[in-house]
Amino acid sequence: MHIDLYSDVVCPWCRIGKQNLARALEKWAQINDEPVTVSYHAYQLDPDLPEEGSSFKEVMTRKAGGPESMRRGIEHLTGAGAAVGVTFHFDKISRMPNTRLAHRLVAILPEDSRETAVEALFKAYFEEGIDIAQMHEIIAIAERLGFDGAATRTRLEQGEGAESVDADLKRAQQIGVTGVPFFVFNNRYALSGAYPAEELLGLMGGARSGT
Repeated sequence: MHIDLYSDVVCPWCRIGKQNLARALEKWAQINDEPVTVSYHAYQLDPDLPEEGSSFKEVMTRKAGGPESMRRGIEHLTGAGAAVGVTFHFDKISRMPNTRLAHRLVAILPEDSRETAVEALFKAYFEEGIDIAQMHEIIAIAERLGFDGAATRTRLEQGEGAESVDADLKRAQQIGVTGVPFFVFNNRYALSGAYPAEELLGLMGGARSGT
């Protein structure tokens, strides 16, 4: 079983969806002996943000249609996260970053480190309010993951990871991804949204049997 997951590291529903997938994978392992691999793919909810990002409050207020709608939306997201064991501290976030650099970091890491890197980026942004559009913050995250900071900086400054991110974004467009998280199971079935673990598990079973 293989799952392709398209997500953005500043998307709260992506963090919730990733947590739900983790629970689905745990349940899958209890009832199936078929291994599951997951590939993480880049997606940008707002690719037109300037490289240095923008004000979180301004961007979210505009998207929500006003401050009161934004407040209600944040309350809803915070509650939805808590329900599945995910923490959001929106009060700590001051910047809405352009996520291209963060995606490039994930892309240049070994395949078996990418899930951990995505989780680290989620945690840095949503729990600590770290501006992940900044090179020094990205390098600090890489170092916490056990990678050499200087070497990682050099690779990113030389443009590594850009082709991989561009390929993900192009593929997402080709298969019709308009919202994330977006799951593709065995290249057969696709699902968009942060669905509960039980529904993800059911779709995994369908993809396995071909029904």
